[in-house]
Amino acid sequence: MTCNVLAFLENSAAKYPDKIAVKEEARAITYAQLLEQSRKIGSGLSQIITAGTPTGVYMEKGIDALCSFFGIVYAGSFYAMLNTELPAKRLQQMQSIMHARVILTTVDLEEEAARLFPDTVICTAEALKNCKIDEARLQNVRDHAIDTDPLYINFTSGSTGIPKGIVAAHRSVIDFIDFFTKLFSIEADDVIANQAPFDFDVSVKDIYSTIKAGATLVIVPREFFSAPARLLDYLCESRITTMIWAVSALCLITTFHGLDYKTPETVAKILFSGEVMPYKHLCEWQKHLPDALYVNLYGPTEITCNCTYHILEKGRDYSAGIPIGKHFPNEDVFLLGPDNERITRAGVIGKIFVRGTALALGYYNQPEKNAAQFIQNPLNTAFPELVYSTGDLGTYNEDSDLVFCGRSDNQVKYLGHRIELEEIERSMAAVEGVDRCFCVFDTEKSRLKGYYVGSIEKNELHAIMRENLPVFMVPGFIRRLDEIPLTKNGKIRKDGLI
Repeated sequence: MTCNVLAFLENSAAKYPDKIAVKEEARAITYAQLLEQSRKIGSGLSQIITAGTPTGVYMEKGIDALCSFFGIVYAGSFYAMLNTELPAKRLQQMQSIMHARVILTTVDLEEEAARLFPDTVICTAEALKNCKIDEARLQNVRDHAIDTDPLYINFTSGSTGIPKGIVAAHRSVIDFIDFFTKLFSIEADDVIANQAPFDFDVSVKDIYSTIKAGATLVIVPREFFSAPARLLDYLCESRITTMIWAVSALCLITTFHGLDYKTPETVAKILFSGEVMPYKHLCEWQKHLPDALYVNLYGPTEITCNCTYHILEKGRDYSAGIPIGKHFPNEDVFLLGPDNERITRAGVIGKIFVRGTALALGYYNQPEKNAAQFIQNPLNTAFPELVYSTGDLGTYNEDSDLVFCGRSDNQVKYLGHRIELEEIERSMAAVEGVDRCFCVFDTEKSRLKGYYVGSIEKNELHAIMRENLPVFMVPGFIRRLDEIPLTKNGKIRKDGLI
């Protein structure tokens, strides 16, 4: 039985020592080299860290970051990626929650890390990679490791303005990745294109699917996502087979008609998550890559990547929306009504809850948030059993697939009506000449606002929406944008537009 993700790396290094494990634009590393450098970093770190405490990683995503992740685990610690693109205040908020004693960085960022994180020990990956492997020390750490030890902290935004540090255990990642790679046939001959930042849980699927399968991970340079032609050239040159991407990243390519310029013909699997996939953009991908496997994934960071999936059927009309589908093995995803009754009938909306091994350990140093969202299973009063309350709404369709119905806090009351903002967005997105769109509710002015990117004039869009929606669901304020504002994780950023 696998109890530690390092077994993924060790097994693949034994099978494929000379195979490229990770490739950057100008660098590559084999499985044997990745294992050796990780063990050297682990040997050096184990002399200065306290096992069971977090270690911050302040560096660009890439080979050094991955060696650092595995090295930190070899040392008996768990890692938190401190994204260099984040503002100093945000990074310091994260450290104030985490209290990492050691920050691992690279030589070019060493001075900056020391300024940002005073009163910590700053180490560089370059120095640690020169350490001698201490077999006895590494074995001692491993002998005391268990599968519920933390593996990483992922920070997400919090409603109070303070980030939440979600702690995932080895067991959760191992369990999920075992099923994930089998369900979608991710194997040693796959070449996976990494789009997501390393502090975003989509990257967990990239990293650990690659290492588990003995595949190759290609890290797409960040700047390519503002140059679609270069991005497509890179995907084609790298002979990518698998894209596990945020919806917004896929839409970036189709918004600029990138697939008409060049289609990455080797891509056989496209798995997307993070937001609802706009139907027009899905159709564009399917037109150019009709034989690829398309999978809609759903799940918040708190349940370790995803809890449901839907494999899209060829020829099926998804214009009314793509289901989020069925639960992954060893996860139970269920709906509860207002009186905590379990909903099983099609068409009835309830709140989405999740239970199972994949649940995160909780929020780091934030007990009040744990109490609010990791709660006792309302269906079980016999023994302690935590479930995660997602805050999302869902219903079942006639095929017993789960359908996402929006956030429970994204339902607004306007002119006496209960309105789902996602329903307005779906109607707006269906209009010819709208590429991307979203809707917000200005509570101060009690006003619906719609934003879009596209060629259609806003007055024409407003008129078409009046034909398709009840008048109380048509935004009184519509604005065309040059581009959709995105968070660093590729999700639509709605704050500041109210």
